[in-house]
Amino acid sequence: MPTSLDWTHPAVESIPGKVGGAWVFRDTRMPVSLVFENLEAGATIDEIADWFHITREQVVIVLEFAARSLDAPPVQQPGPAADAHTL
Repeated sequence: MPTSLDWTHPAVESIPGKVGGAWVFRDTRMPVSLVFENLEAGATIDEIADWFHITREQVVIVLEFAARSLDAPPVQQPGPAADAHTL
């Protein structure tokens, strides 16, 4: 999961001092990152919801948010610096 992803969303929160400031499901201590780690390990959405006492809908909201965030246009990289030969 990219560290530059902005998780600002009503389903999640990041509070300094709560789980080290990690993004967690709102009103829980369950880090959003655990969803991706467990999916990668082969868990299903329903298993994750059951194991971590969150709803299936909460998991789906975060997955859909992450998917939409990946569709964002790429950041334009600046071109090569001009030098005396290219002017």
